[in-house]
Amino acid sequence: MNYTMNEVVQFIEENDVKFIRLAFCDIFGTQKNISIMPGELARAFDTGICFDASAFQGFANVNDSDLLLFPDPATLSVLPWRPSQGRVVRFYCDIKYPDGKPFEGDGRHLLGQAVARARLRELSCTFGTECEFYLFERDENGAPTAIPHDHAGYFDIAPLDKGENVRRQICLTLEEMGIQPESSHHENGPGQNEIDFKYSHALEAADNFITFKAAVKTMAAANGLFASFLPKPLPGKSGSGLHINLSLFQNGRNMFETTPVRHNQTCESFIAGILQRAAELTVFLNPLTNSYTRFGEFEAPKYITWSHQNRSPLIRIPAATGELSRMELRSPDSALNPYLAFTLLIHAGLDGVEQGLALPAPCNENLFTAPRDVLRQYASLPETLQEAIALARGSEFVSRVLPARIVESYLSAKQAEWDRFSGADDKLAAETGMYFERY
Repeated sequence: MNYTMNEVVQFIEENDVKFIRLAFCDIFGTQKNISIMPGELARAFDTGICFDASAFQGFANVNDSDLLLFPDPATLSVLPWRPSQGRVVRFYCDIKYPDGKPFEGDGRHLLGQAVARARLRELSCTFGTECEFYLFERDENGAPTAIPHDHAGYFDIAPLDKGENVRRQICLTLEEMGIQPESSHHENGPGQNEIDFKYSHALEAADNFITFKAAVKTMAAANGLFASFLPKPLPGKSGSGLHINLSLFQNGRNMFETTPVRHNQTCESFIAGILQRAAELTVFLNPLTNSYTRFGEFEAPKYITWSHQNRSPLIRIPAATGELSRMELRSPDSALNPYLAFTLLIHAGLDGVEQGLALPAPCNENLFTAPRDVLRQYASLPETLQEAIALARGSEFVSRVLPARIVESYLSAKQAEWDRFSGADDKLAAETGMYFERY
């Protein structure tokens, strides 16, 4: 919406706003917030609102725990599910030290640095996400169950598709919050849904993704349902992915706007850079033990290659033209931190451009059914969270792009999750306990 500070103050005064939520994400992409009253907003803009950063893993130590939240006026949004009298608004915030220096572990700050690096080469990226999720019933006490809301399939309609009204409410809610939905439908799995919304520049796209997840969960709860973004909530059924669509612009021209047989060299090197680092980035794109049960089936790619319209490789170039020309990364899931994910993808692509990496030949095989002699031609994504952790720990790229404290805290937490999972007799129960209600 791109409000200025003065416009924000005027909006608060004229629209009966009683509560202001200052939102940010921890290093795992989980949204947090603190509420302030309207009279405190000027102080928030001027000197920030202090919070105990030691309470968040990877942020600060107990003996040096103060960080400050500074609301970004461009991110003002009314929360439509709160009362219209005594409105509640939300800002995403930048995180700073008491001396005003940006906190290096702030995902928005890290993404801003990646965007600035691209700008030095007169490049910019836009991101669009295609996000799948399940709707589950709740029990008589309101607790989530693993019972799907329906048993419809891909593109089914009501009454078999029971998620139609919930998706409609989500789309209308997103519109009220300044996010433009483009399409929605029932997915393959029972109770599985997808909503896609319009692409935007990197920071706005990451903010929008966090908003989207909050809106989905809130609207589901309002309908007596539980929305799950867990990558593989039902064994043997379709997993839920987060396809990331990325366009690369130089001087206003979309580098992906080329013919199917000839690409722009900058575009090719950008894709090659992402392919080169894909395995090292996987722990940040697929951060749960549960993430790895998706790979290799139900259209979730396992092998590090690309194609034009083939949906089995890691990256595909969809049949789109003009401003919609793009690459689609098909491996991530919605448990990721979008700020870290987008940061890593931009830097990987820029490394490819700066090194002039050549794009390998495309793969036109169906890699879900291809024989082993074909599959042996391609490197694969890590098969477990443990493998992904090890690759990230040994990655010069990850250590160069992300602050050491964030990397160590993130990977230590993921190692603890792996240890709990691998040591459990009932691994499904272990994953459910760690993840089901949280994601």
